[in-house]
Amino acid sequence: MNIPKDLLYTNSDEWIKVEGRIATCGISDYAQEQLSDIVYVEIIVSVGDLIDKKAIGATIESVKAAADVNIPVTGKVIEVNENLSKSPELVNNDPYGEAWMIKVELDNQAQVNQLMDAQTYEKYCQERSH
Repeated sequence: MNIPKDLLYTNSDEWIKVEGRIATCGISDYAQEQLSDIVYVEIIVSVGDLIDKKAIGATIESVKAAADVNIPVTGKVIEVNENLSKSPELVNNDPYGEAWMIKVELDNQAQVNQLMDAQTYEKYCQERSH
């Protein structure tokens, strides 16, 4: 299981990378492993949308299940990854790179402090795997 140290994580398996006031969001390697082969991704927010923390930003379907992707922070959507609708398998192949989902301009930087660091998230995933 790949858990990059420079990212933050939610208890619903989203990751976030914060660069200044911009947060890039996606789902973790753990989440894509649980879902298995991803066959469909729909980003349901649009550029310019104002979204609240924990709002649903995307839906994912795999051969096993469907899942919602929650946005871990409040802010304004500034970019969405259009490639995922054409190539949903990117989520399985590169969850932290090409399969980023949404970029948000942060409204409340303090919300970032409520997320898990990589070490905490790794323990959280291990506890659920037993």
